[in-house]
Amino acid sequence: MSLQMKLVAITLDCPDPLALASFYQQATGLEPHPKSDAEFAGLMGEYGLFIGFQRVDDHRPPSWPDQLVPQQLHPCFKTEDDLDEAEARLLELGAGKPDHQPHGDTARVLTDSAGHPFCISTR
Repeated sequence: MSLQMKLVAITLDCPDPLALASFYQQATGLEPHPKSDAEFAGLMGEYGLFIGFQRVDDHRPPSWPDQLVPQQLHPCFKTEDDLDEAEARLLELGAGKPDHQPHGDTARVLTDSAGHPFCISTR
């Protein structure tokens, strides 16, 4: 008998939950959770998925691609937009772009406003 589980939430550590929730809300269009506050903020995703952002004192952002400070989580997002256009919009929102780009023209690795790496792809 196999265990049946459904992923319902992903939570990222960060120094400023409301700021990171705002970054991802602008990037994805997901709706902010009405009880978001300075300690824990969230976005309500598709199919019931909740993305949470929790305040961690002395948060150290991941140091991708090296693992001095491990990334621990690496979300990937599919975009319907042109990859260059999506990247430009995310950079305007405050994303960073590491020099190391392992996926060639098929995907981009960016970092959110708290330093977590994530990918965007058109496939």
